[in-house]
Amino acid sequence: MSQNVLINLKGVDKSFQTADGTPSSVLEQVDFTLAEGEIVALLGKSGSGKSTLLRIMAGLIPADSGSATYRGQTIYGPVAGIAMVFQSFALFPWLTVQQNVELGLEAQGVPPEEREKRADAMLDLIGLAGFGGALPRELSGGMKQRVGIARGLVTGPDVLLMDEAFSALDVLTGETLRDDILEMWEEKRIPTKGILIVSHNIEEAVMMSDRILVLSSSPGRIRSEIKISLPRPRNPDSAEVRALIDEVYALMTMRTPQEATTGVAVQAHLSYRLPETDVAHIEGVLDLLAAPPFNGRADLPELTEEAKLPDEELFPTYEALGLLGLAQVEKGDITLTALGHGYAQAAHIRRKEIFGQQLLTHVPLATHIRQSLEREPNGSLSEKRFLDTLEEFLKEEEAKRVLEVVVEWGRYGEVYEYDYHTGQLKLPENEAE
Repeated sequence: MSQNVLINLKGVDKSFQTADGTPSSVLEQVDFTLAEGEIVALLGKSGSGKSTLLRIMAGLIPADSGSATYRGQTIYGPVAGIAMVFQSFALFPWLTVQQNVELGLEAQGVPPEEREKRADAMLDLIGLAGFGGALPRELSGGMKQRVGIARGLVTGPDVLLMDEAFSALDVLTGETLRDDILEMWEEKRIPTKGILIVSHNIEEAVMMSDRILVLSSSPGRIRSEIKISLPRPRNPDSAEVRALIDEVYALMTMRTPQEATTGVAVQAHLSYRLPETDVAHIEGVLDLLAAPPFNGRADLPELTEEAKLPDEELFPTYEALGLLGLAQVEKGDITLTALGHGYAQAAHIRRKEIFGQQLLTHVPLATHIRQSLEREPNGSLSEKRFLDTLEEFLKEEEAKRVLEVVVEWGRYGEVYEYDYHTGQLKLPENEAE
């Protein structure tokens, strides 16, 4: 294997066990290489296995099959040359900034004096000089994430894995931290030779990376790759960058071959991972799209900019509009359907009627809940029954999330009601016997 290959994955598969013991595939036949001197971004919808892939590379979880190597050696567990930065900061609240940064060095057996010296130098480099004695609760979100990055970099890793490291920050703070990391990378002030970023932010991926990989979902596979040769720093308003952003949006919303052939979305399965968005977001984006200057059709990057919401909130909303038959998304554009135009013009009561009708037509889980309630003499069932069904296909946490979404959508469309105190789903009062 070439000496400049840092991480290599070949034919990696990963599944988890559902409640009934059957495997559910998260990743399937993933091939990936990270070489020295490159920054790679991984993009994909929820359920595409991005974070799982990073954890396999970090040695936190094993692949079920295939191979995962670091510099030609099989990854069996955490590797000294690979560091990971998490979205949630993951700081120990009872430790000072200095102590949090020194943790990795302590685990490697570095003597106290050397740990202190290296941690001081890294805090100075990352812009936190003088904060070594502070506790995490005394820091802003941006400063906490700087501590997390300093903790990852202080061990001098070859590879830095960043799992949505900027998504918990406000836009300005995230951009500033991103630019600081790129500056350190370009000026070789950090020893890291390769960076892999998981992100939902398309502009961030284009601004930072040399390659962008787009993963499909359920199971996750690498579907597309874009190579970026533009020098850094990049101007986000330049024609070249805007064209790349458009290209990535188009890839992220690309329909499956079956959808492209039929012109409609494939019928969702009972266990379909419903997009994590609420009715307020769905109607807000629909109203924005229906109004001037878009008048029912928009370029997704332009709509995203106008909506002033991050990609991780908007992509599930776009998916929901498509799923409910209110809009079509193709090649980076979104267009209201005739029904979507009618919905935008309808009064609130009529909107709820349309929403409920489309929910029962296109979301089998909602139909299953409704029909199950209709078969009950008292028109009521515990949510646990439906959670148990979902956990045959999904992890417990994901099953809860999907049920929360379908409950909120169904309540709005008056398909069923939900009692938050008892966890009971029931038919609407005007329909119950």
